[in-house]
Amino acid sequence: MRSHPTSIISSKAQIADDVEIGPHCIIGDHVGIRSGTRIMAGAQITGWTTIGENCQIFPYAIIGIIPQDLKFKGEKSFVQIGNNNIIREFVTIHRGTEGGGGITRIGDGNLIMAYSHIAHDCQIGNHTVLANAASLAGHIVIEDYAVIGGLAGIHQFVQIGRHAIIGGVSAVDRDVLPYCQAAGNRARHHGLNLIGLRRAGFSAEKIEVLKETYRLLFKTGLRRQEALQRIAEQFGEHEEAMHVVEFVRRSQRGICSSATGQS
Repeated sequence: MRSHPTSIISSKAQIADDVEIGPHCIIGDHVGIRSGTRIMAGAQITGWTTIGENCQIFPYAIIGIIPQDLKFKGEKSFVQIGNNNIIREFVTIHRGTEGGGGITRIGDGNLIMAYSHIAHDCQIGNHTVLANAASLAGHIVIEDYAVIGGLAGIHQFVQIGRHAIIGGVSAVDRDVLPYCQAAGNRARHHGLNLIGLRRAGFSAEKIEVLKETYRLLFKTGLRRQEALQRIAEQFGEHEEAMHVVEFVRRSQRGICSSATGQS
């Protein structure tokens, strides 16, 4: 470990030999930091927090502090962060709670921009982007490759599907379908995230299947369960379409309505 003499680092922390810790950082007793990670000036990492390999923690990020939840009674809980994440200035990531499973979890390869907030018990997948000041309440699930626009606010227990994109300054109080775009206060679906899907290498065939999946859900007048059954019958061999079906079926808060179709 290479650390600046002004930092306060617990002797109980488990820190790989090549980790770099800048000036005025605070590293708590129960923290684990793996190889190749860099902690920059003024960052604070506390609680039962583990950070994977090759992460970059920028100045004044605060990770592992107790949640802003009145039900929290000081129980042992965790933050788990994977590899190759970039966590920018003034980001806050809070520990889990007993009622939410006890773990706030972030996967690999995520970009969490300045001033973003990830509350207790959130489950963030891989290769997501949270733009500046995106705010996640507790118990949120964000699947792989999703993008959350700047200043967006996500209600507790909401799920954001893989490859979805949320417009900036949106207020999202219901689930956002995989592969789609949503925006507004309150957020509504605005079709597929076509630019994101094409950039991710989705074939024309897959995109056409997802277009028809979206049409069946929102633009045919079918009841929700009838639409899901029709999608499963027509596209059961297509993994992306069936992921949409399963996503809708497990939704607890309900799905954002369509800006141009039925709710």
